[in-house]
Amino acid sequence: MDLWNLFVAFFRASNLGFGGGPAIIPLIQAEAVDHYKWMTNAEFTDALAVANALPGPIATKIATYIGYQVASWPGVLVALAATVVPTVIILVFLGNLLMKYANSEALKSMLKGVRPIVTALLAVVAYQMGVAAFDIHVPLDFFTVVIAAGAAGAIYFFKTHPALLIVASMFIGYIVF
Repeated sequence: MDLWNLFVAFFRASNLGFGGGPAIIPLIQAEAVDHYKWMTNAEFTDALAVANALPGPIATKIATYIGYQVASWPGVLVALAATVVPTVIILVFLGNLLMKYANSEALKSMLKGVRPIVTALLAVVAYQMGVAAFDIHVPLDFFTVVIAAGAAGAIYFFKTHPALLIVASMFIGYIVF
């Protein structure tokens, strides 16, 4: 049953994740945390942090992690297949059709309508991850706030690459915590 649920969860998330990698994160979270309860928000935040530290598309990395947690190696294969295979099939069989209508005003309008929803989903996930990262139910840890503020400042003011910040924060976390 877990393998079927893994397939359904990642099939749904990958086929509804308009906008690429970041847009799929709230959908995977809804499946893994809210619907199937395979992990908590804090565990999902940790999985996302690890996945972001590795190279490659975020959806496949999270699928691999959650698939392994739920059903070991068969879970990895099922979650990856559900994430990747539908897109490959669509591109192979509908590629010409997609190219023909890529500049269509109707398609552009539909995608423009989806953007606010994707933004809202990302904002909700960011809030939930913030609650988990800062463990809001206890007094805030000074170093956690300093790391978050430093990372936000580095991204905003210095356009620092997120990968560099992730690796740096891993070392800082190891030293401080």
